[in-house]
Amino acid sequence: MTDDLPSLVYLLAYDDSTQGPYDRARTELLVRAATLIDLASRGRLKEDGGTVTVTSTEPTGDPVLDAVLCDAAGRGWKQLVRRRRRRTLTEVEDRLAGAGVLTVKEPRTRFGSRRVTVTDHAVPDALRARVSTALHGEGAVREIPAADAALLALAAAGGVRSVVSRQDQKTFRTRIDACTERLGALAPGLEKAVRALPTTMIAAQGGMGGS
Repeated sequence: MTDDLPSLVYLLAYDDSTQGPYDRARTELLVRAATLIDLASRGRLKEDGGTVTVTSTEPTGDPVLDAVLCDAAGRGWKQLVRRRRRRTLTEVEDRLAGAGVLTVKEPRTRFGSRRVTVTDHAVPDALRARVSTALHGEGAVREIPAADAALLALAAAGGVRSVVSRQDQKTFRTRIDACTERLGALAPGLEKAVRALPTTMIAAQGGMGGS
């Protein structure tokens, strides 16, 4: 299994009942945001006056990350969350399928949707348990692994209710907020983009561009 952040977010968002993400349009944005967080945590993306700069274009070894890296420079974080999001989600699915984590059936018609099946349900179950520990744990937020804090922040922002219920959202608001705040150490604009995801998702449902 791959352990890059976009793949982990996808698996968190996977829903058996839909044979794919719980909400494909929302997951596209979550995966894009996860890609940016992953690249920023590797030191590949920085921020200069609110604009994204690329510190190195050397391949990361991950084709999904490399595709985002090649055209990130000079754009804003929110723009990059929306940009080419459908393609990025498909690339993550293909990567997970190649790793044997998913099986993918292409749509029979132009307007159909991919049907995706997780090959081992223990994988997303263990991942949800990790994030649940970050959410319900009694330790300080600073002690939560950076990846788990980011996953919790994204799941909460995206309304992934299998991970963060509505009651969790209220009860653990301070803890979720603190995990989201940690993204500001990577780039202030990146934290703002994640906090703005609920609004971005509403706009996307209204037909916002950026496929």
